[in-house]
Amino acid sequence: MRNALGLMLASVVTALVITGVWYWTSSPRADAAAPQTVAARAAEPLPAPAAARPALRDDVETTASLSKPAPTLAPAPAAFPAPLPARPSAACANPDALGVSRAVVIDTTGGPGFGFLQYKQFDFLTDKEVVLTFDDGPWPTTPAVLKALADECTKAIFFPVGKHTTYHPEILKQVAAAGHTIGSHTWSHAHLDSKKLTEAQVKEEIEKGFSAVKMTLGTAPAPFFRFPGLAHTQGALGYLASRNISMFSVDVDSNDFKSPGPDQVIQNVMTKLDKQGKGVILMHDLQKSTAHALPTLLRRLRAGGYKVVQMKAKEQLETLPEYDAMLVKDQKMPAVASRPISSVVQTVSQ
Repeated sequence: MRNALGLMLASVVTALVITGVWYWTSSPRADAAAPQTVAARAAEPLPAPAAARPALRDDVETTASLSKPAPTLAPAPAAFPAPLPARPSAACANPDALGVSRAVVIDTTGGPGFGFLQYKQFDFLTDKEVVLTFDDGPWPTTPAVLKALADECTKAIFFPVGKHTTYHPEILKQVAAAGHTIGSHTWSHAHLDSKKLTEAQVKEEIEKGFSAVKMTLGTAPAPFFRFPGLAHTQGALGYLASRNISMFSVDVDSNDFKSPGPDQVIQNVMTKLDKQGKGVILMHDLQKSTAHALPTLLRRLRAGGYKVVQMKAKEQLETLPEYDAMLVKDQKMPAVASRPISSVVQTVSQ
């Protein structure tokens, strides 16, 4: 009986011990984190970016204007300012100006000729279209011609004489600055059909004229050439063609060099133009009568329904080094100044 009771008590104690161990191992501990479900983890906020991380330059340029930095971060650099809009070209101040109806680019390969008095190759002007051309400058009268053209917001071709270019380089620079096309009219205005000129002298007259323009402007001229007195020879024509220089004659001659005054210049141009209906107009910017006539003449062109065509060259002329050097030697001056003009000439009072 006693043995049976002892065995019963031992069984009870063993059961109690096993139950306690199970309870202790299976119950959650107070210091242990509860397990998380996938949904619980997704709901957690993402960690804030570290404040020490510098912003990339590309990020600033592309996003700084679209987002604000977090309060805990250092302030982001200001966005770069937007680029300024392109400056529009200067508008014509004259609403009724003659202007330029169209601009054409000339491929001078082979030396094409223009002006039906001598060259009937390319009839590209339509009815009521004109090309304004001026020979023999630059001269002290040229600025008045430039002003008249600027007042009507129109453009022309200038054929300067090389020697005149060396006399008045600043005036030729004004012609270029105004956006006109600049060719050449020989070095000394020699008539190239003269029996007194050798082939070498004809070539020199042509090339030194272009070199003078380049030396004055610092840039190559247009390969546009007009013979003084319109006096050409087959040899000179062939040489110009070999240099891919375009030749200009005339359709309407103003005869301003023998006109008694501006009224006659205007009458000469308008009478011939109304008869022909279009064409290349020849004038001279060293003639006072032309400088005085031009404002009225341009208004008459506009009133008559005429339109100005601006002619430009597809490529500028590369002058020949030997003639550039010859010109420098003749002028006894350096081709390029060794000092900027501002270091040589300074205005002290005005």
